Amino acid sequence: MKDLVVFSGSAHRELAEEICAGLEVPLSWTDIKRFSNDCLQAQLGANCRRRDVYIIQPLVPPTQEHLMELLLMIDAARGASAEYITAVIPHYAYARSDKKDASRISLGGRLVADLLQTAGVTRILTMTLHSPQVQGFFSVPVDQLTAIGVLAEHYRGQDLTNCVVVSPDLGNAKEASVFARLLGVPVAAGSKKRLADDKVVIDSIVGDVVGRKAIVLDDEIATGGSIIELMNRLRDFGCVEASVATTHGLFSGSAVENLRKHPMITEVVTTNTVPSPTDWPELEVRTVAPLFAEAIARTHQGKSVSKLFRGVDPKYAPPPAPEGLW
Repeated sequence: MKDLVVFSGSAHRELAEEICAGLEVPLSWTDIKRFSNDCLQAQLGANCRRRDVYIIQPLVPPTQEHLMELLLMIDAARGASAEYITAVIPHYAYARSDKKDASRISLGGRLVADLLQTAGVTRILTMTLHSPQVQGFFSVPVDQLTAIGVLAEHYRGQDLTNCVVVSPDLGNAKEASVFARLLGVPVAAGSKKRLADDKVVIDSIVGDVVGRKAIVLDDEIATGGSIIELMNRLRDFGCVEASVATTHGLFSGSAVENLRKHPMITEVVTTNTVPSPTDWPELEVRTVAPLFAEAIARTHQGKSVSKLFRGVDPKYAPPPAPEGLW
């Protein structure tokens, strides 16, 4: 790990420390200072000149504060003559703002990509973008990891005889199909219509859930409105209980209370891409730090990151062995 330097903002230092432990490199010192006029300043406490710099900062609430920290740290690394600057963003909050679906509406996903590039980033490392097309907003390389394999490990070894993987909407059905294939169970999906940020309607379930236990897979849970609506529909369609799995467990507003008290939900499983709620001891949290550590190590060493997707994404299946030469 020669010439590799890792920094972290204030968004999720615990994850940064765990990633650095996997890399066997120290987490370098960062000073984020706030002046009396509420402006921020970032200072990096390690030599960056001609180094491969990684800055770990998920965009979690307060999102704008943490985004500004990230931009300032990137700018500081560029000003310190870093050779490469990789922004490690386990949760890219603006991925939902990816299309113009109303008049005179902003495209936050593209704007934040432009800001990161203007600040001086040379590569993005992230996980499970809500909208995969956000990758196209960047003119620098973007590696998008997946937590599907990490979440699947939680269920392996359990009796899945009467289980079905359920996606809250048809848009996430492809990801749910991959997850179901890993677990060897069937898949179903809800037909969802979003009315507002915290209000959705699911009017039907596509697939057989009668008498089955559901394993609900969603990429992100914020207010939990989609999950609660799905639970009600699954109950109506004859499902007996449900386990909920998500990559990004934001659990904002009353999400924790609503998910904990719903009679259909037996457990909630998430990863540590974002800080976990401190008032939910029964929440199952799976770590993605080894994935990010290996991705950083392979990037630093000039190796392919595709190896991390084999077995969890059909696109990266190893090619068939040649049958012989003609």
